[in-house]
Formats: sequence, structure tokens, C-alpha cells
Amino acid sequence: MAPPFTRRPSDARRRGRLLLILLIIVLVAAAAAAYLSFPTAAGPSMVRAEADCCRGVEGLELWGPAVKWGSDHRLPSAAACCASCKAMCPHPEDGSCRCDSWVFCGDKRRCNNKFGECWLKKQKDVMAPAVIARGDDVMWTSGLVFGKGEGIVGLETNLGTLHIQLLPGCAPRSVDYFIELLGLRNCAGCRFYRAEGRGNLWDAKGDHAAFGPPYALLQGTLEVDGVPFKEIGREACPWVKRGSVAWVGSGPEFLISLADHREWKDAYTVFGYVLPDDMAIAEAVAVLPTSTDVWSNVTVEVLRDPVFFKVKRRSNASDA
Repeated sequence: MAPPFTRRPSDARRRGRLLLILLIIVLVAAAAAAYLSFPTAAGPSMVRAEADCCRGVEGLELWGPAVKWGSDHRLPSAAACCASCKAMCPHPEDGSCRCDSWVFCGDKRRCNNKFGECWLKKQKDVMAPAVIARGDDVMWTSGLVFGKGEGIVGLETNLGTLHIQLLPGCAPRSVDYFIELLGLRNCAGCRFYRAEGRGNLWDAKGDHAAFGPPYALLQGTLEVDGVPFKEIGREACPWVKRGSVAWVGSGPEFLISLADHREWKDAYTVFGYVLPDDMAIAEAVAVLPTSTDVWSNVTVEVLRDPVFFKVKRRSNASDA
């Protein structure tokens, strides 16, 4: 079976600016047979892979008012510190997040008497967190926790806005990039350029009848014109299902899946998901006029007119 993703041919206007990632998935007959044996519903291990995500960004120290002092709150790992913050969100009394950020010191050599400190904090704006230090010489690891209605960004197109719930526990570096993107207030060049509907291979719930093509996806780029993209290393990779938003390789190219793709297994960093009510917009993009092309022996459907988008906060208080 041909792999669904391949290098997009560069055009003269963007040559030297886009970092195009080639990710090849080789599926032999044995793998196909294994795929056909998968159950329709997500297995327990797949559910745990998403529910148990609790990661942070190394070399980052977030600032802000402390709701629990690290000098009195020592834990064995960054994941435990993250879980301690999650336990305070939502609060049983009013449903708010008493903790939305955490800072942990886990390098015994560098932390010395601060080793194990877990600071739980509350940001004034969790989508613009206060940063006091960042870099390889910073001994702290920090992460975010989003409460209900937080951590949602919108990809505003001429067909409507695709709202994406970001996943800071699974993909903290990816979320960090979106926070940076919102701060730039500019997403010139961000667009969808490939669109393949579900065709007759998947039903409306995302269940499959065959592998493809078409591959039931949108593909685009999140690189801003004139701003070099720093590759994002592999993060948590739960299986891709309908609505999943994931990097192709290390970015800046990304995909939105219109169907369940268990055959891709854990090949992609999933950093968010499209809110269910907005999947109709993704489906509308997928049926726009396309032209068939071949990229590295892979047949793809390329939009005749790319769909450009702006990146906005859900509140529209800050846009890019």
C-alpha cells in the first residue's frame, strides 16, 4: 500500500522557507492483516495513552503566583508534579482550575537542595503564561493544564472557523509553539493545500472499509512566511482518529484526520483535536475542487485554490 504522506514539491515562491518533511510508512501484507483484526472501538491501551499524558517542556521555568510552594511539595517526577496540578482542576466547589501550570526540578546534580520541588501555579492568562527563564541552562521543567473551555485555538477560514482543543499534557512543545504563534499575531502563509474526503471508504463516524486513497484528511502548513520554523521533536503519539490534529514529521506541515486511522498506529504526534461541532467545516474543505498529483509515487488530491487561515484564540481576544 502506498504511504499517505510524502514530501510536497516546493514552489519557487516558498523555496528555502518551508521545511518539508518526508514521513514514509511502509505497511506490508502482514501489517494489513493485523490492521483488519483491530476492533472497531478504541482499546483500553489507546484510551490510556491520551488520558495519562502528563508532560512538560524541559529547560523552561514558568513564573506566576504559587498555589502550592515547591519547598513544601516535593515529588519524584515531572509527571507526578503535572498530575498534582491536574488534581486541582476542576475544583469540586466551583469547577475552576486552582492550578493551571506547574514547575518541577528533576536534575539532582543541578537542582541540589531544590531537587524534587514541585511548584503549582496559577497564571493570569494560561495562553500567555509568564516565563522567567528558558534555555538549555535552565534546570526546571514546566507544563500547563487547561481547564474547561481553555486552550482552544481557531483556524479561521472563509468557510468558517475550525476550533482545535490543544493537548498540553501530550504535546507541550507543540502547545508552546501555538502560544508563540498567537504572540506573533501573524500567520501569513498558513494554509490547507491538500484535501481528500472520506469517499466511500469511511462512514460518517470514521470507521473504515479500506486504507485509501483517498485518505480522508486535510493537510496544510503552520509555518509563518519569513519566520523559520524550528522542528518539534516527537511527543506523545496516540492513534489518529477522526478529528485528530497532528504534525507530519516534525512540522510545520500538519494534518486533520477525517476518519479513524489505526493503521498509522503511533506514527504521528497528535497535538489537538477539532471540536466535534466544527468537523462539518473540515468536511466542507475536503470537497472543494482538487487536482490529482503524484508526490514520490503517492497519488494525492491537491486543492486548486489553497484555503488560507488565520490562527485565533477562541475568545478572539488575540489573533494571529
